[in-house]
Amino acid sequence: MIEWLLGLPRFMKRVISVCADIVFLTASLWVSVAVTRQSEHLDMNLILTVFCVTLPLTIWAFIRLGLYRAVVRFIGRNALLAVVGGIVLSTVIQFGALYMFGIENAGRIAFVYMLTAMLSSGGSRLMVREFLNQRNNQHKERVLIYGAGSSGRQLAQALMNGEQYYPVLFVDDDVTLQRSTIMGIPVGNPQNMIALVKLNNISRILLAIPSVNRIRRREVLDSLDELSIPVQSIPGMRDLVDGSMRIDELQDVKIEDLLGRDPVTPKLKLMNSNIFDKVVMVTGAGGSIGSELCRQIVRYEPKILVLFESSEFALYSIERELAGFVAANKLDIELKPILGNVQHKDRMESVMRSFGVDTVYHAAAYKHVPLVEFNVVEGIRNNVFGTLHAAEAAVAAGVKTFVLISTDKAVRPTNVMGATKRLAELVLQALSARQRTTRFCMVRFGNVLGSSGSVVPLFREQIRHGGPLTVTHRDIIRYFMTIPEAAQLVIQAGAMGKGGDVFVLDMGEPVSISDLAVRMIHLMGLEVRDEEHPDGDIEIVYTGLRPGEKLYEELLVSGAEQKTEHSRIMSAQENYLKWETLLEVLDELSDACECYDQTKIRAILINATTGFNPTDEVCDLVWHADAKIKVTPFVRVVHT
Repeated sequence: MIEWLLGLPRFMKRVISVCADIVFLTASLWVSVAVTRQSEHLDMNLILTVFCVTLPLTIWAFIRLGLYRAVVRFIGRNALLAVVGGIVLSTVIQFGALYMFGIENAGRIAFVYMLTAMLSSGGSRLMVREFLNQRNNQHKERVLIYGAGSSGRQLAQALMNGEQYYPVLFVDDDVTLQRSTIMGIPVGNPQNMIALVKLNNISRILLAIPSVNRIRRREVLDSLDELSIPVQSIPGMRDLVDGSMRIDELQDVKIEDLLGRDPVTPKLKLMNSNIFDKVVMVTGAGGSIGSELCRQIVRYEPKILVLFESSEFALYSIERELAGFVAANKLDIELKPILGNVQHKDRMESVMRSFGVDTVYHAAAYKHVPLVEFNVVEGIRNNVFGTLHAAEAAVAAGVKTFVLISTDKAVRPTNVMGATKRLAELVLQALSARQRTTRFCMVRFGNVLGSSGSVVPLFREQIRHGGPLTVTHRDIIRYFMTIPEAAQLVIQAGAMGKGGDVFVLDMGEPVSISDLAVRMIHLMGLEVRDEEHPDGDIEIVYTGLRPGEKLYEELLVSGAEQKTEHSRIMSAQENYLKWETLLEVLDELSDACECYDQTKIRAILINATTGFNPTDEVCDLVWHADAKIKVTPFVRVVHT
């Protein structure tokens, strides 16, 4: 029956509503007469005549006030005001007529009629709305909203009108809101979260605290860590204000919220120094760091931005994205997408001279530790000689500032990638000391969230596929930073360099990768499967350290550091080689790479004051394959 009624055309539903109101108003009249009647001589014919005149006027008022256009299940204040307005008009006319004809107790009859009509006509609609909503909510997922402020209330309203989630409970830190009811939803105390979740059969928690800082968000997430139910959040305040996202567009909790670290507002003077109205070039422009550098750079309006990249697809993608941003914001910036390899010095110099480059951000590098271990010569050629050629091209082309993107793995490296990046730093330090044309500086930092090869997207993918999560070692820790913050700090550090500077970014507190894996599993609403919880959802498997991998990373070689004008950028005092000495090392290394002599390459890297202390044997795949071929005995096959 209910399904049949709900499936009727809109016109038929309006007809039913009109008929129901006629019944309610008629019943209200009889109730008002019965309640107020004091004698047998009451002229019912006259009362009915007056009612027959006022009834069409009441229905007409309902129509004009839009009552029948309102959908009952979403009926709100305006529709109820239409009920009140129509009935008040009907009551006033009815009272006037009854009083004029001398009907006794005309005022009482009209008053009771008005109350009864409002209760029946308005109350019935509220009852139907509640019934339909409860019926609809039975199929929705029961959720708890953390935050009963403006954002939480807007989210609750949006969810009530949706088809997926049913807001059952608010919790809020504000004690004045606790034990109250907002929009018919009770507000609880976050300290009782576990009991409230179990008592109300909550299956998901939604964070509606877009304006709080990340330190507070981390505290909230820590308090939810024991609950193995999904935790999601509404978009940030910036996205809500600029209209790019709606309040009910729920997101998975961002991993940067787990770090509990708010980015510092960039200093405009430092951001503009090497960019505004200048020709800027980014090598490796399509990579994780390079592309974010480009996004940050265009916001500070360079005259020309040269995108230098060896991957055609990566170059196409970032150029297209930036072109859209420039057009949308009506910026006067020329984008120059250039295909090329940093190992080709002539190509680099030609590009820098042709466009009159002022500033170079050198982000082109092979960064994945195991892959460089497996491809030693290419790692050296790209990271060491690529940096050398780019830097020499910059000097020859008269580039004013050259900023190298380095890594914490360059400090006391145990892998080839780290050793090549430390050697690249030594190259720039030596070049800086022998010339005054170009100001060289290096910026060192740790892992960035979401970069290619980062553990965070790997964990997400593994969780979506049902696990297991692979962690190399139970005790491994890493420093993390968001890509936008890293890019902003790189730009600002480059503006402070005087020549040969090594800058180190404040990475905050190190993060246990094992703990990160557990928390990501919990935030997805799942349980870790281990010996204590054999019925859990996702297993964590420890695979052992990969070639060249360390349990922890460092940011300083010497341990000495100095503060700068930026609170999250430090200046390191590092030893370096003279150009003549370094040139001998580079010549030997180049010859060893030409001969593919892995033993000699390793010896040169160890003796080159890079601090290289390998923990594994040579892992180069081609070298190992070639060695197997050489030791395979030759067998002559004789055909008879």
